[in-house]
Amino acid sequence: MTTNSQPLPLTGVRVIDYSHFLAGPHIGRCLAAMGAEVIKVERPREGDAGRAHGYFKDGQSGYFLQQNMGKDGLCIDLKDKRGLKMMQDLVRTADVFIENYRPGALDKLGLGYRELSALNPRLVYCSVSAYGHTGPESHRAGFGLIAEAKSGIMAMVGNPGEAPPLLRAPLGDMYTGTHGVAAVCAALYGRVTSGKGQHIDLALYDCLVSMHDYAVQRYFMSGEKDIPRQTGSGAPDTPLYGIFPTMDDYIVIAAQMDDTWARLARLIGGEALAGDARFSTPPARAANYAEATRLATEWTKTKTSAEALATLDAAGVTCARVQTIDQVLADPQIIARKMVVEQEHPVLGTVRLPNLPFRFSDCDTTPKKRAPFLGEHNVAIARSLGLAEAEIEAMVKDGVLYAESYVATLKG
Repeated sequence: MTTNSQPLPLTGVRVIDYSHFLAGPHIGRCLAAMGAEVIKVERPREGDAGRAHGYFKDGQSGYFLQQNMGKDGLCIDLKDKRGLKMMQDLVRTADVFIENYRPGALDKLGLGYRELSALNPRLVYCSVSAYGHTGPESHRAGFGLIAEAKSGIMAMVGNPGEAPPLLRAPLGDMYTGTHGVAAVCAALYGRVTSGKGQHIDLALYDCLVSMHDYAVQRYFMSGEKDIPRQTGSGAPDTPLYGIFPTMDDYIVIAAQMDDTWARLARLIGGEALAGDARFSTPPARAANYAEATRLATEWTKTKTSAEALATLDAAGVTCARVQTIDQVLADPQIIARKMVVEQEHPVLGTVRLPNLPFRFSDCDTTPKKRAPFLGEHNVAIARSLGLAEAEIEAMVKDGVLYAESYVATLKG
């Protein structure tokens, strides 16, 4: 039970989030949830490209709302010397700078690590790119899809002989973003003793290659002969572990451990199957994978998913339904864990979005602020940096500080 007796762990940390789309904004969102003051910096008029990415309702992007909740919004023309100076002044007050542009792009604006660390030696500068800032492909652009394809993960997914399916969740971006959160927090902790910030260089490609749990070992330990391939809905090397049809749907069964397999075997084939030497060890089950899968499938196909799951649960066999999103959001476990957050939005009313998984015993990470409108906090941020009212008014008039028209209707 959360008691809220402590401040959020990143309270007092100021973050400049000069990123777009997903991996970078996800880092900023996570840091905001843990108490950091996160300032979302965007270019005039278009803003973050994620604002133009669906799903849309009443002109608002759910994609942008999800990845930018908890942040303040600054929209500034960095090609104008006044805008660049304001950004530099902001950097002097910051602890963290997040960017996910192609390596070298921000150097041209004077916003690369070398330039900003000279202004603020304590700055933790986190770069996210497709291939990183070194290596022969560092100059190339890329997205999560590119990293998923190049990493070897995509080649192992789907049915043999068919094109690999498109992963319908942004694995590369979200996994890299999560690593970014860990690296930023570690760098902030290291700064306590060193007194200095540093450059974090994260690559989508690197992160997904690091995710391999067995394919790399298998390749090297086989003398570079065994290359994991597509295996459809099962895992022949880890039987019995996979997806099985029922009368009305699909379920997954994880019975790869000897004791769990014995419980499943007893359930679907009695003591004779539980004691069958063909399936008594993981190597034996792997050698007889097709038969083990056939026996399990014959059993699951005679039951509804609800019946199969109830029977498997009672027998102590790890299992789950293959759920659709409506089933996920109605799942009592998800509701109990508060994995859906509700926010009030001036245009949309009540908005429901996925929460983050952080749970602390003595503080609440529920986001307190919605995602900002484009340029919503321009004036407040400028004032906090000591800019004179006349200077701010001139920058607004000249479009150096840009805000979408709806901002003028907001109170406060």
